[in-house]
Amino acid sequence: MENVPCTMKAWIYGQHGKPEDVLKLKSDVVVPELKEDQVLVKVMASGLNPVDNKRMIGIFVHAECPLPTVPGYDVAGVVVKVGSQVKNLKVGDEVYGNIHEKALDHPKQYGTLAEYTAVEERLLAPKPKNLSFAEAASLPVAIGTAYEGLQRCEFTAGQSILVLGGAGAVGSMVIQLAKHVFGASRVVATASTGKLELLRNLGADLAVDYTKENFEDLPEKFDVVYDCVGQCERAVKAMKEGGKVVTVSGAVTVPAFKFIVTSNGADLEKLNPYLESGQVKAIIDPKGIYPFSQTLEGLAYVDTGRVAGKVVIHPIQQDN
Repeated sequence: MENVPCTMKAWIYGQHGKPEDVLKLKSDVVVPELKEDQVLVKVMASGLNPVDNKRMIGIFVHAECPLPTVPGYDVAGVVVKVGSQVKNLKVGDEVYGNIHEKALDHPKQYGTLAEYTAVEERLLAPKPKNLSFAEAASLPVAIGTAYEGLQRCEFTAGQSILVLGGAGAVGSMVIQLAKHVFGASRVVATASTGKLELLRNLGADLAVDYTKENFEDLPEKFDVVYDCVGQCERAVKAMKEGGKVVTVSGAVTVPAFKFIVTSNGADLEKLNPYLESGQVKAIIDPKGIYPFSQTLEGLAYVDTGRVAGKVVIHPIQQDN
């Protein structure tokens, strides 16, 4: 067991505002205390999500945790300490997960953009053996959102699906899960011109260039439309009669529905065989790995909305 220090390096903000104004790298942040059902994870890599920027600027202030706050949801790392009620994880285990059970409902004060983070055992899964820490950290929020959305739609083998924003973090997972886990009969996805090949490589039967054609004008309609970009009003025009539309962004047009992911280590564990077999792949943007010291640059890139797959912070500094 390693000697866990009392303080750590972490990115932290004490007030809401633009990340470049409020987010600071501190070297004297207290390592979080463990609750009985938690483990302390030495963070090897952390994934960035649009919600990190949104929380920082104060969009969800009504449901925020107390300040100062360490941002970050996705983690991949090594267990260095376990609480008294922890049953399955032990020191030395390599794990990954989304540390906030309810993404926007009073998330933890100490997230994953830090050298250590405390997280409930039930939110973690063993890291897939074939994945690097950076690849594993790219997955939890995105694959968890994709999986939960498909379950909520009661998506089943033989159905067709249209994925709006297929090259993004969630969309790239929806394509793969629909095809390789749920058994979709047909997967159609939208992206800009330069990302169409990525969609095909992920398993899309048809890649639609949204800069050149409107998806609602396609001759076919779909059992499920999974909207990752906030185009719900148009999305409902592309579903079959009796079909379903799920969105994770923007306003909702009836009969579509919206949800926010609930973190769940059991779901990740269910998906591990697909990741370990290579049927489902972690997708990191070609420019998407930033060292810990360049977290602000990574957040700025996420904010462009042009990321293919995910942005990851790796390695996390561990040189106290």
